[in-house]
Amino acid sequence: MSPALRRMLIPLALAQFIASFAGSNMNVMITDISQDLNTTVQGVQVSITLFLLVMAALMIPCGKLTDRYGRKRLFSIGLVVYGIGAILSAVAPGLGVLILGNSIFEGVGTALFIPPVYILTTLLFTDLRSRAAAFGVISGMGGIGAATGPLIGGLITTAITWRAAFVFQAIIIAVIVLLARRIQDPVPADPERPFDWVGAILSAAGLVVFVGGIMAADSNLGLMFLVIGIGALILAGFFAWVRSREHTGKEALLSTGLFRNRTSNLALVTQNVQWLILMGTSFTVAAYLQVVRGYNAIQTGVIFTAATVGILVSSLAVGGLVKYFKQRSLIIAGFVTTIAGVGLLVALVAGRPGAWYFAPGLLLIGLGLGVMLTPSVNVVQSAFPEQLQGEISGLSRSVSNLGSTFGTAIAGTILVSGLADGTRAYGAAMIVLGCFGLLALGVAFFLPRSESTPAADAA
Repeated sequence: MSPALRRMLIPLALAQFIASFAGSNMNVMITDISQDLNTTVQGVQVSITLFLLVMAALMIPCGKLTDRYGRKRLFSIGLVVYGIGAILSAVAPGLGVLILGNSIFEGVGTALFIPPVYILTTLLFTDLRSRAAAFGVISGMGGIGAATGPLIGGLITTAITWRAAFVFQAIIIAVIVLLARRIQDPVPADPERPFDWVGAILSAAGLVVFVGGIMAADSNLGLMFLVIGIGALILAGFFAWVRSREHTGKEALLSTGLFRNRTSNLALVTQNVQWLILMGTSFTVAAYLQVVRGYNAIQTGVIFTAATVGILVSSLAVGGLVKYFKQRSLIIAGFVTTIAGVGLLVALVAGRPGAWYFAPGLLLIGLGLGVMLTPSVNVVQSAFPEQLQGEISGLSRSVSNLGSTFGTAIAGTILVSGLADGTRAYGAAMIVLGCFGLLALGVAFFLPRSESTPAADAA
């Protein structure tokens, strides 16, 4: 990897770090935020879930816009929007402004700058090995951001205030903006390229309504199924709209051809579940420790150090492991390790033992997720030629962020609705996450044993 490419990789990796950090650092601030803003645990969960949902809903449209306005330009605009959201969150007088800053501005900003991260990486690193190494750095920083979010957030919250954690994000964003001046967009923007606005609205609305239905589970099951059904109908309308545009020769928001690649489809499922488990575990364990066990932010953050160490070790090792093991094997091994970690988190907390009984399970989850985040991303991105990188990057990140959203919404809803019997609700939420892991493990076995280059896949 040349020094010039290495310099361009740094801001891209930092951008993924701060996006993942933002998705998990609020988990250790639940008690502090709810008390300071006079809201509830469920109110904080709504803010966290909406942030992840806004990212997921806009990731595909923003990935498509990179072709029209340029990857570097959208990357920079997204950073600025995110920075504004971080400052708004830091001075929020109530839950409404926190949702505006954290959920909306930071969510939109992340949706704008994350697709360029993966598109630029794919375009700048042309051979399979260097691209795998670059994705290893970016995915590793993403996993580290998600894992260290509770620790750093806990330290800042306890030492200063939860508001300072958003100031920290704004500072990191400013650093990335300065470093991003080194980035060179290898493909010129095409301002005349058409954009499917109807498709963008339908896809975003469908995802928002669908996840909103999941979050309504704790209040009314009938309402939950109704809202989920409406969301599914909107998404079905979106796919019908996309097919109609393709049949008439018009460019659609998302090419249905992306879903004809069996390898990519399987890897997308593994991506989704990886982030579902990571973010679902992060919220469930953090909320349980604070609300049920009564731990403060720093105590909760320190316990998550085990997951941080696991992700750091395995994500750094994966660059060397790909030389000896196929990506399919790493994904399978990662899910086996992660499921074992979930099992330990359920088994070792029976009878209300000490906090460090959480460490072995969190360590295994960190090790398992760290070793398979990069292979899953690389399998998806490398399955398509250069001209489809904008679309597949948006789809890939949307699927991953949907996993984060589902994890927080599903596990969080189970936990919050059963806080009267916190230990039982905690166990139920973790068992559900483990079931998703088993499902993804089964999917991973269907990934092809042989590996090919992007050119071969395109052919």
